[in-house]
Amino acid sequence: MHVSYHGHSVVKIETKGKTILIDPFITGNELTDLNAEDVKVDVILLTHGHNDHVGDTVEIAKRSGALVVAVAELATYLSWQGLNVHPMSIGGAYTFDFGTVKLTQAFHGSSYTENNEKIIYTGMPAGLLLTIEGKTIYHAGDTALFSDLKLIGRHEPDVAFLPIGDNFTMGPEDAAIAAEWVQAKLVVPIHYNTFPVIKQDPHQFVESLSGIEGKVLKVGEGLDL
Repeated sequence: MHVSYHGHSVVKIETKGKTILIDPFITGNELTDLNAEDVKVDVILLTHGHNDHVGDTVEIAKRSGALVVAVAELATYLSWQGLNVHPMSIGGAYTFDFGTVKLTQAFHGSSYTENNEKIIYTGMPAGLLLTIEGKTIYHAGDTALFSDLKLIGRHEPDVAFLPIGDNFTMGPEDAAIAAEWVQAKLVVPIHYNTFPVIKQDPHQFVESLSGIEGKVLKVGEGLDL
């Protein structure tokens, strides 16, 4: 299984002949190496409904026929746009042909802002706990630090993707505490430097981790699990 990072919160997983894309914010994301018109995926996983996470979901899913997995309200909203969706709720898990997806709690907001200045409620934000090929991947989505992150540690993630941007999510200091709590074998920082208000030094974050292995993935860089 190959897992790669593509700027902001975009993570791609290639496994068992399937390609999975998390939070495909591509158009308008100056830090990504992906082109929304070229992306071919089988599954899109969404952590919440904010525009910088839903991103190019509609266009990609319509072109590729990808299944979109999301919190029920967001999934329903996307189904009205003709997408093939699988709705879930926090705390629930479902085993697909590529592996198991469990939605975990996240402390954030979740809404989609349309061009007509209308804000659509899209349910609760979530994190993703994925079990694929015997490995566990945790994508925290957008979240603040909260004590129940300690429960993620019981799943012993092989890799955890944690936001460090501050302002909209936890910053580096809180993310370092989160890294301690989730007890992943490897921690990768995400959700930074896309906008001026979330500018951070990911290398400094990794260096701040005590007794925890961290790795800054360059855009397009990946790792094999």
